[in-house]
Amino acid sequence: SNRLVLAFLCLLSFISLVLSVPGHHHGDNSTHHHDYCVLGAGPAGLQMGYFLSRSQRDYIILERNAGPGSFFQKYPRHRKLISINKIYTGRQNKEFNLRHDWNSLLSDRPDLLFQRVSRDLYPEADTYPLYLSMFESELGLKVKYRTDVGRIRASDLAGNKSYILTDQHGTDYKCRVLLVSTGLWVPEQVDFVGSDLVEGYESVSTDPEEYKDQAVLILGKGNSAFETAQSILGRASRIHLYSPSPVRLAWQTHYVGDLRAVNNELLDTYQLKSLDGLVEGGLEDIAIVRRRREEGKMRTGKKRPGANITAENLPGYHDDNFSLRQPYDRVIRCLGFRFNFTIFDGLARLPHSTCARGRLPAVTAWYEGRGTSNLFILGTAAHSRDYRTSAGGFIHGFRYTVRAVHKVLEQRYHNNAWPATRLSTSQLLSWILKRVNEASGPYQMFGVLGDIILLQGAHCEYLEEFPVQALPHFSALSGRRISEHGLLVVVMQYGLNHTNTLGPGRAESEWTKAWKSNFLHPVIYYYPTLPTEKDMRQRPVGWPLPRPNAVHHMVEDFLTEWDQPISHSQPLRRFLEYCLKTDLRAFYAESCFRLSLTNHKPPLFCRQGYLNKEGFVGNSHLWQHAREAGLMPAHQGSVIPADDGLFSEYLPHAGAAVTSTIDFDL
Repeated sequence: SNRLVLAFLCLLSFISLVLSVPGHHHGDNSTHHHDYCVLGAGPAGLQMGYFLSRSQRDYIILERNAGPGSFFQKYPRHRKLISINKIYTGRQNKEFNLRHDWNSLLSDRPDLLFQRVSRDLYPEADTYPLYLSMFESELGLKVKYRTDVGRIRASDLAGNKSYILTDQHGTDYKCRVLLVSTGLWVPEQVDFVGSDLVEGYESVSTDPEEYKDQAVLILGKGNSAFETAQSILGRASRIHLYSPSPVRLAWQTHYVGDLRAVNNELLDTYQLKSLDGLVEGGLEDIAIVRRRREEGKMRTGKKRPGANITAENLPGYHDDNFSLRQPYDRVIRCLGFRFNFTIFDGLARLPHSTCARGRLPAVTAWYEGRGTSNLFILGTAAHSRDYRTSAGGFIHGFRYTVRAVHKVLEQRYHNNAWPATRLSTSQLLSWILKRVNEASGPYQMFGVLGDIILLQGAHCEYLEEFPVQALPHFSALSGRRISEHGLLVVVMQYGLNHTNTLGPGRAESEWTKAWKSNFLHPVIYYYPTLPTEKDMRQRPVGWPLPRPNAVHHMVEDFLTEWDQPISHSQPLRRFLEYCLKTDLRAFYAESCFRLSLTNHKPPLFCRQGYLNKEGFVGNSHLWQHAREAGLMPAHQGSVIPADDGLFSEYLPHAGAAVTSTIDFDL
């Protein structure tokens, strides 16, 4: 009988185990089940939390600290952000204004912007955790604080990976999809002789008085190095910055991670010969030793293979022109941060990227870890996709890549296709002009996120902000198909002609030479079929996409306003007409009436508009143009009809384009 009871208890235990496997929350205190686990409550984690909450998904955000955005409670060390907070743009368009607001997260709340906590162009760092707390609380996001996940492992059942996260209390969180948004917070270090004598950016004193009359060597030439140097510029006797590469200036490279002007005062004291300077050399090749004769002083030099390193055999004693021959009071390491790979075990282990010295995890073009299906990397840690080429490592960039990842999740796990706007082909020109003049996503994530236009004859589908390097997988990621008419891709790009960014001839103003544009400008690619993976690998150096069948550059504009009749809209219309093989000119109702009587096949605009009782209604600008051109009597059009519903949102942007393309004599 005891054996029967034991067998019965074993059966009950087995049934209980089976019932506890499904991926939803159950009463078990040691394991919590969720469809989505978001690791980290920084800006990327909260941004994804917003999208998951809006789509009513089962998710949890796990954060090891007591509040959101803990990185900003310590960094940058000298408490000044270099992310632009430009509040006054002269425009009321909220989407356009996000082009110049580098701190706000995306939401359906137009008032939930960073300017509520700071109106400074370069805000204080303490304001950012305050903003994130406001974002989290006002949107009611599901965040569990003081949950320090120390181990992540994968469970692979029939080829379908799920993930188990274990916190400091031994509690497990099992999730169908893991979204890692931990950022980069592990200080980057280099091992060399004397590296133990170096102070780290993460712990060095920020009191300038402690550096009074001291000689300081800083390892690194990024923003953290120059930020540190600038804070002690008026106290230290001399400051030298040392790294393998020359300094890269953001206003030259157009990469916001390079040295920003707000931090570069030391360049003045270097070039104007006031004791400070920059030196190039390998970090692994140097040696730092403490001098015995001068307590606290350190000497630097290049290592000699097999030599017993002492202060006496460093190059300072044997090479009387060695740049770093004078001793230093302090050496400070400012080499940036790396991703924390150590918490990932077994099948959950992430590979290192081939860029950024392996500091970042390798991800696909849709931000899924390579070899770790159902595990996505968000935010700064996903920067390997556009390292040094776009803004994906920064808030004003990754808020859009997070939104793109969410759309991928909706298609893959919930069969919700990528959102698309269905347009008549006659509306396409106006819609593209609207997007290139106000859309913030492609503007910030230039060369990475682009608008996809699926051509379908008389109509088209317009998809916004798709990761263009994932085009070979477009149908699987978006849930939408390509027709025999092909597709257009609209991206923003900088030119490849490396010119003096402040010198003469730095800009192109002639629309016939738009392909020579150096500054940010729209580029439209036409493909009859989807590019393949091979096409993507073999694309020209510096190009975001493979060679298309046709390409159109809209000439760069000093005001970043691509709305001029001759330079912008008319060349774009002609390019679209070439790709679509149809007339895209816009006409007044009077002209459509005349053309309908005199042509067997009136223009597309008239067929889709006027002949469907949807004629294009003029605004005051258009009526005035028509009267001045003699197309209608001076008294006609004095009363403007109500706006046509299909165009009411786009007339302000399309007006110039429409007036520029009307030629009733053609």
